[in-house]
Amino acid sequence: MKKKVLIVFAHPEPTSLNRQLVDVAVRTLQEQGHEVLTSDLYGMGWKAVFDEHDFPDRADPERLFFVQESGHSYASGRQTEDIASEQQKVLAADAIILQFPLWWFGMPAILKGWVDRVWAYGLAYGYKNAGNQYRYGDGAFKGKRALLSVTAGGPAVDYSPRGINGPLEQLLFPITHGTFFFPGMDVLPTHAVYGTGRITTDAVAAAKAAWRSRLEGLFEEAPIPFRPQNEGDYPDGHVLASHVAVGQTGLLAHERWA
Repeated sequence: MKKKVLIVFAHPEPTSLNRQLVDVAVRTLQEQGHEVLTSDLYGMGWKAVFDEHDFPDRADPERLFFVQESGHSYASGRQTEDIASEQQKVLAADAIILQFPLWWFGMPAILKGWVDRVWAYGLAYGYKNAGNQYRYGDGAFKGKRALLSVTAGGPAVDYSPRGINGPLEQLLFPITHGTFFFPGMDVLPTHAVYGTGRITTDAVAAAKAAWRSRLEGLFEEAPIPFRPQNEGDYPDGHVLASHVAVGQTGLLAHERWA
């Protein structure tokens, strides 16, 4: 069945491996019959800073309260054109892929700025004006799939379970569990290419082949089993029940493993 996939990518160099992986993804997905939307943030000259200029018609001109102004702009249809355009891409997409280099253990500022500005109140949070009722498995993006495709300069061993940098999936938890799962998306395990600081031609070819193979299962692969807020594991909507994940704390306690 034909799907729509949005690829949002952040790298300033047009010949970078990240750009090449985007090109591979576009071709692979189109060959499968899917429609591909793209947002090249550097190419677009995306405004990364979330500030007062994002609210041309303020609810409160005296004091800038971001949640209030974001909700007012979204609900009244008075957002800036760039924000509204990206939101339409997200809402149209069945799956979203973020392609980026790992910079200081997270995504580039321009990509974080994309999230800050596009994830408006009333859409990605505060859905249906119901406070925290629709989050972590529920929300406006429920039913969509999400995947991070990341390049890391260091070797894979540095990001292994006992590696010095910490496990990659835990480093990216604020994005997978927060940015994506919070508003309802099903999040797939992160795809990573390691050792890109000194990557060889053969390794680039292997990385492209692995990426093509991974994309073939984009709509069949099982997502990370994050615990939904509203299925009983969090009785008060805040903290895990005492009988859930007994003895566990930290990030991994928020994943269900049979």
